[in-house]
Amino acid sequence: MRVEFEKLAAAGKITTGDIDALVAMATEGFCRHRSWGVGRIITVDTVLSKMAVDFKGRAGHSVALGFAVSMLTPIAKAHIEARKANDLAGLKQMAALHHLDVIKLIVDSYGREATPEKVQSVLVPDIIEDDYKKWWEVARREMRKDGRYHFTTKKNGPIVFQERETSAQLRVMFDFHEAKGLKARVAAAQEIIKSAEDLDDRAASGREAIAALHADIQSHARTQPALALEAVFVRDDLRAATGVPAQDGDVSATLVWGQNPLLSDVLAALPAAKQGRALESYRSHAPGWAGDLLGIMNHVSSRLCHTCAQALANHGQIESLRKTLNTLINQHQASGELLLWLARERSDTFAEMLGPDLLRAIITAIDRLSEKKANALRDYIVDDADIIEVLTQSADIEVVRDITRSVQLSPSFEGMDKRSVLGKLVKCHPALQSFIAGEQSRQDNALIVSWESLDRRKVEYEEMVKKKIPGNSHEIAIARSYGDLRENHEYKAAKEMQKILMRRKNELEMELDRARGTDFVGVSADRANVGTRVTVLNLVSGAHETYALLGAWDGDPDHHIISYLTPVGQALLNHHVGEEVEMDMGGQTHRYRIESIAAYRPADTEAPAALPA
Repeated sequence: MRVEFEKLAAAGKITTGDIDALVAMATEGFCRHRSWGVGRIITVDTVLSKMAVDFKGRAGHSVALGFAVSMLTPIAKAHIEARKANDLAGLKQMAALHHLDVIKLIVDSYGREATPEKVQSVLVPDIIEDDYKKWWEVARREMRKDGRYHFTTKKNGPIVFQERETSAQLRVMFDFHEAKGLKARVAAAQEIIKSAEDLDDRAASGREAIAALHADIQSHARTQPALALEAVFVRDDLRAATGVPAQDGDVSATLVWGQNPLLSDVLAALPAAKQGRALESYRSHAPGWAGDLLGIMNHVSSRLCHTCAQALANHGQIESLRKTLNTLINQHQASGELLLWLARERSDTFAEMLGPDLLRAIITAIDRLSEKKANALRDYIVDDADIIEVLTQSADIEVVRDITRSVQLSPSFEGMDKRSVLGKLVKCHPALQSFIAGEQSRQDNALIVSWESLDRRKVEYEEMVKKKIPGNSHEIAIARSYGDLRENHEYKAAKEMQKILMRRKNELEMELDRARGTDFVGVSADRANVGTRVTVLNLVSGAHETYALLGAWDGDPDHHIISYLTPVGQALLNHHVGEEVEMDMGGQTHRYRIESIAAYRPADTEAPAALPA
């Protein structure tokens, strides 16, 4: 094809500088477009000066040869991207059976760009669809044993393939001695630990590395305590992996803690995986370790709060932790990170704190914190599907109203965020709908009730939120401790009872929110009204019947008292003396005429037998 391209260049249809790239494309048959990805070259037409390329979603795309080099980059047919386009099934089989062949193909394709990150981006999801992490761990072990693959200690450094095999011991020790600075040496020492089984003389490697680390730990203990502490941990792991015993006079974590560094600063500077270990070493050094941990929990990240709480719980300090948390929450002094941890933790250990006081503290903290610090806490409250229910499910409706009012007035919740939080509150507490909609809506849906019946409903509600629901939550916690929840019938029964109790709680909240108490004093008797006694004449039987028309929860048929919401009450309501009314009872229509209306007095004697309400 070179001759044809040279003729096109002579005719001025392409430039001379394009010839090599066009020959490579025509010969190898593959190219890459910066936006469309890899394409397979189907035809090259030197007569019409164009080529046809199959891109994903663009079959047979026509490209003028004069513009091809500016748009496309040649790819060798052996390049892994070309192989993906040409033989994806074969690559999947190779990845499943021969890990190193795939790694070698990527190294050959990308050279110094073949980093672990690049390997993952090339393989996932086209070639490896599931559990890449496990695949990569196996591949790394095979590369260490092979002896021809080399990793730098830098994060995401390139994978280098050498035809001449080098022993694992030479590789890891070379990297360790080449590492500049303690941080790099710690990373290189970790590679020695991972390769320990493949070393020719692991004890010699261990002694050599440990001796170097000792000197670094001593020189960094005061200036970089977190790094020195991490080096101590790696040194100890190196001993275990290489079988090198400890020696008298070895430096230890005590040297670091003896410099009196700030505990919170040291922990924050350590990798998360090392923080728990650091706390254990601090506990051994400091008699007042528990108080120190409690003191820093309000000043560290939510993840570190979890680590501190675990350390306190593991050593019998859970009650001290609860007391500290309660104080911080009740005084609205808890940091956003601490509140975020506690809301996410949501464990039975802190169940008594997962209530409305925590939600109030969270809202206060969001308003108090700077925008950047408040974002994570606010996003959690907005996005988590259950947190509002968890924190308000046992709260009194007045408390929930107060929280709702705080959300409405908060400048930190705007637009969709505010609507989302209010919507979750209404979902958990339907009675809030009228509160949020406005006073007029509440008046329109008001329930007229006697003070006595209102008190009975309030007593039932108080018993629900203070005894029955907490008692049921305790039963759930006990049942959960029995083990496997799939076969735990006690747990399932307790959870089902929780649904029933919460449904009844919501019903009571809605009813109490609508209730308007009265003693029925001063009610006008010019028409049938709530708080009147109405005597009617049955126009069929000629019998007189008397009803006391009272509140929504006051029905007592044995004493001829009916609720104004019953069919009989609704039929009589607002009618005057002499008017006839119809009542549908038991599928039959009965006609009555109102004979008299009087104000209700509880001391009145019982009326003649009344119709059932």
